[in-house]
Amino acid sequence: MKYSFYVRYGKRWLDTAASFVGLLALSPAFLLIAIAICLDSRGSPFFLQNRVGRFGRTFRIIKFRTMRAASENPGALITAQGDSRITSVGKWLRKTKADELLQLWNVLRGDMSLVGPRPEVPKYTALYTPEQCCVFDVRPGITGPAAIVYANEEEILSGQQDREAYYVNILLPAKLEIDLHYLRTASLAADLGFVLGTFRRLFGRPAVSKQSIGVPSARSFEEHS
Repeated sequence: MKYSFYVRYGKRWLDTAASFVGLLALSPAFLLIAIAICLDSRGSPFFLQNRVGRFGRTFRIIKFRTMRAASENPGALITAQGDSRITSVGKWLRKTKADELLQLWNVLRGDMSLVGPRPEVPKYTALYTPEQCCVFDVRPGITGPAAIVYANEEEILSGQQDREAYYVNILLPAKLEIDLHYLRTASLAADLGFVLGTFRRLFGRPAVSKQSIGVPSARSFEEHS
């Protein structure tokens, strides 16, 4: 796949500057969130997990912990709405996606980008087709079109009897199709729109419409909700 100058070079310049400023600006909020997590349940306020990034390389993603520490284990990869393992503070963090903001550190390190395909765990990336593996051409993102369209993924999964099968066979291919479409059309204006939409969600407002990010009709959200 041929990528634009912005995708090849511009994104990294934007990522470095924005993540540095973001970490400085949000550090007081990060401290308050960490304290709230520790007061709500025992354990570290942080959650680390192996994810697959650019060129198929594994890296350690960092998030704020949203589950009871003893519950976040390698065998529990799919989380649905109403999961009893999620803490009180964790419910708010997941709803607003504030738990993902610590990944600005991953962006500054070069593991991730502000906008791009969400990084998956090795168990699921092993199932990708050769075409789907094109998402490894770029750094994974904190946010992106698939992440915004499927922002209520946990709600969708809560209604499925076999959640992992539904995720692997329906949700994951649909998200990857959106991600591949994004890679073909990525631009600075679009990325700024996705970042803005993500911050709007932090304050409980709608992010962006599916039409505005060009979701492929063959895998539209309505087909699988």
